[in-house]
Amino acid sequence: MNILEELQWRGLLADCTDMAELGKRVSSGPITLYCGFDPTADSLQAGNLVPLLALRRFQMLGHHPIALAGGATGSIGDPSGKTQERQLLTRKVLAANIAKVKEQMRRLLDFDTPANPARLLDNASWTEPVSYLDFLRDIGKHFPVNQMVAKESVRSRMEDREAGISYTEFSYMLLQAFDFYVLCRDYNCELQTGGSDQWGNITAGIDLTRKKLGRAVYGLTHPLITNADGSKFGKTAAGAVWLDAAKTSVYKFYQLWIRVDDRNVIPYLKCFTFLSQEEIAALESQHAQNPGARPAHKALAEAVTDLVHGPSATAEARRASEILFGGELAGVSEATFNEIAGEVPTTEIGKVELDGAGKPLVELLVQTGLCPSKGQARKDIEGGGVYVNNRREAGLQRGITAADLLFGKHLLLRKGKRNYVVVTAW
Repeated sequence: MNILEELQWRGLLADCTDMAELGKRVSSGPITLYCGFDPTADSLQAGNLVPLLALRRFQMLGHHPIALAGGATGSIGDPSGKTQERQLLTRKVLAANIAKVKEQMRRLLDFDTPANPARLLDNASWTEPVSYLDFLRDIGKHFPVNQMVAKESVRSRMEDREAGISYTEFSYMLLQAFDFYVLCRDYNCELQTGGSDQWGNITAGIDLTRKKLGRAVYGLTHPLITNADGSKFGKTAAGAVWLDAAKTSVYKFYQLWIRVDDRNVIPYLKCFTFLSQEEIAALESQHAQNPGARPAHKALAEAVTDLVHGPSATAEARRASEILFGGELAGVSEATFNEIAGEVPTTEIGKVELDGAGKPLVELLVQTGLCPSKGQARKDIEGGGVYVNNRREAGLQRGITAADLLFGKHLLLRKGKRNYVVVTAW
């Protein structure tokens, strides 16, 4: 398959300015393309993986990708898909954000291959030297206001009388179009990619490049990735899922993928991994035969976490995930266990209660709420449904002592398959 066929099969092609001509162009030889990422935060989000991995897919088939950090456009804020104006960022904050985002991009694109290395550019390098008057004369004159107002990103905001749109955000389209023009002029870039909400900005850049350089260039967009319930992918009750482990832990990142709805798992394997058609077809068959084993979910979580955080971090996250399914606790790190503790209810007790013969397990089951009464606790223990640190307990007289504590302070209690409580002794 050529790259367009690959994107279509993976469900990653929403719109294209001229599919037939672009198909001929990419079949004739390598093309240079770019996608922009405004540094509105000090980390990319899970949703940014779609366009970033699309750049990598182009690169793997011999094309030349440019990842563009928006030092200039990020200082303005893109109104696309926004109902309110963004808070403007200072130059210092933007510079710090760009530095962090660049490192994340380096993990997802290959900047070292001698054949077609990816390039990382910052649009501030060519935008800041241009004076306001020169920009209006050389760029602004090519944009009829009536056409700008007709763009969805502008029209939707203008129709909202309370929010409206500032002249600052109204000008964003010109800045992004200027990027495409400069990249075509200086780097022979012929294709811009982005999310479906970028269609208006992309076509504006195509028009400007044609007017200024007399060249035919192309644009394509990727569809908005949604969850099975129609909500935006990459958002949880706690907020955005970040690629920076300091903002979203590796364990929670892994959990995003392992917990996807069954209806999403195969489409997500196509969107977010580099697994082949044959590999995904095999996982789809396994999933259909035994969905409870979750082979497709595990493959998805491991592949994406490997890409973003590396194999060793993935192994640790997988280990933590398995613990909540009854996996062995021996050798687990305290950091990993703390991630688990954040996922289940927690009860605190005084460490003095564990002195001597310890605290009776029956009493602890009632105190933590795992059992409604001592009588029920005894029945659950006798029935083999109670676990201490994921090991079945059968002794009715069992006392919990300090020797049972993990890292000198934690105990993992479980009743049945999935009812957990972390006991913390102080």
